[in-house]
Amino acid sequence: MGYKRLTSFEICAGAGGQALGLEQAGFHHSAVVEIDGWACETLRANRGTSGPRGPWHVMEMDVHDLDVTHLRHKIDLFAGGVPCPPFSIAGKQLGADDDRDLFPQALKLIRQLDPPAVLLENVRGLSQKRFDSYRNQILSELEHMGYRCSWKLLQSSDFLVPQLRPRFILVALKQEFAEYFAWPSTAKHQVTVGEALLGLMSENGWEGAQDWARKASSVAPTLVGGSKKHGGPDVGPTRAKEAWRRLGVKGTSIAEEAPPAGFCIDQDNLP
Repeated sequence: MGYKRLTSFEICAGAGGQALGLEQAGFHHSAVVEIDGWACETLRANRGTSGPRGPWHVMEMDVHDLDVTHLRHKIDLFAGGVPCPPFSIAGKQLGADDDRDLFPQALKLIRQLDPPAVLLENVRGLSQKRFDSYRNQILSELEHMGYRCSWKLLQSSDFLVPQLRPRFILVALKQEFAEYFAWPSTAKHQVTVGEALLGLMSENGWEGAQDWARKASSVAPTLVGGSKKHGGPDVGPTRAKEAWRRLGVKGTSIAEEAPPAGFCIDQDNLP
């Protein structure tokens, strides 16, 4: 007997990191929704025409304009990386008073779809005590819809990703499926920046790549994407840039290609 093809519907997909992970976990994306044009270009370039589980249907639009009632009971998983600024320690932490808070819209779409499972991720700030009542409100609404819910703070570096990236994850499953879910076990070791990037750093014949990799011997700060309200893409605040410098990486910009042969590294000239 064959297995049922699992389907997902994802909002706030960004450039597709979470969608890629779900694809690798066996999900076929009925749609990935994102408002940023450049992110959608990335989604279309990588998965717009092909993929191991078929092409992704990329919807470039505001999630407030979505109506998914026609997909009710046709989606197995509703997922999303709803915007983090309302809860980020780097912002004003306005929570529900921030116009970028999309949890209410996510709940509306969940009510329309009524999927067996829900996966939403946000920044660590949402786990703070000051947002207890807000989290409880979300849980109450999901439980009223028949879900059993749990939050958990996960660190990407515990799962072989060479950056910290702590994320507060919400998993909600309909009661009949809840007993089959378990949070993943962490890896026995962490991947360093040097281990992860050695192949790329040496692809243009840079003789110093091995030595650089040995010195880049820890995980990186969380990579951030920036926002239109804060000047666009960036690799992180001052403290993160200093952490990148200690790893032998120029943390003020993103390079277009690996260092060439003969590249000379020093504190004023980092790759």
